Amino acid sequence: MDRIVYDRMAAHDSTHWWYRARRDILSDYLTRYGNVPKGARILEIGCGTGHNLPMLATFGDVDAIEIDPAAREIASERLGKPVGDARLPELPGVARGAYDLIAVLDVVEHIEDDVAALKGMESLLKPGGKILIAVPAHQWLWSAHDVVNHHHRRYSKGSLVTAIEAAGLKPRKLTYFNSLLFPLAAAARIAGRLTGRDDSDDSPPAKPLNALFETIFRLERHAVGRVPLTPGVSIVTLAEPKS
Repeated sequence: MDRIVYDRMAAHDSTHWWYRARRDILSDYLTRYGNVPKGARILEIGCGTGHNLPMLATFGDVDAIEIDPAAREIASERLGKPVGDARLPELPGVARGAYDLIAVLDVVEHIEDDVAALKGMESLLKPGGKILIAVPAHQWLWSAHDVVNHHHRRYSKGSLVTAIEAAGLKPRKLTYFNSLLFPLAAAARIAGRLTGRDDSDDSPPAKPLNALFETIFRLERHAVGRVPLTPGVSIVTLAEPKS
């Protein structure tokens, strides 16, 4: 990702509506469907500045990987121990068969060979282990945001299932989320194209609007995985080995 993306993440990941509500949604989703064992070993790959690590730590003992040096330093401070720098898909030096849960939250779209990356993750799982995957949805929503984040693609449900199954995994509870705000996001992307003002700035809006968006997004926390949601900005699933 461009340096500015990590800088904005570090500045806003504790206050921006998207980060705050998403953590709660993913926590509830994991609680309902993750079946994470007590004392689980958890690995977050591509942890950025470490803003998800406290949430994941409520489920077990967390390790993390981040390839950007500045973000890795911030994440290490948050985690209280060194964050690794192993790269996908090989993940050199990371113990095979060691983890009950691997989290890749808006990471897989950054990897050119997503199937190889998922295969690499699968090799780190204990028997019964799972991979929590979140990705951006809908290629037609491609914007300057995807460019500065160095995305290779956005996913449809079908393309994500295809990649997961090609890696020898099967998806569970695959669903859209960030659906309530999807019409607004889609309208903003379309307007940006029409006006030539496609903006990659992910800074939070004014405080009242930030609070409103957080409230609306967080309303989904009790629905994700339970009921079919309309198309959303993101897709989440749990992937596990086929056999």
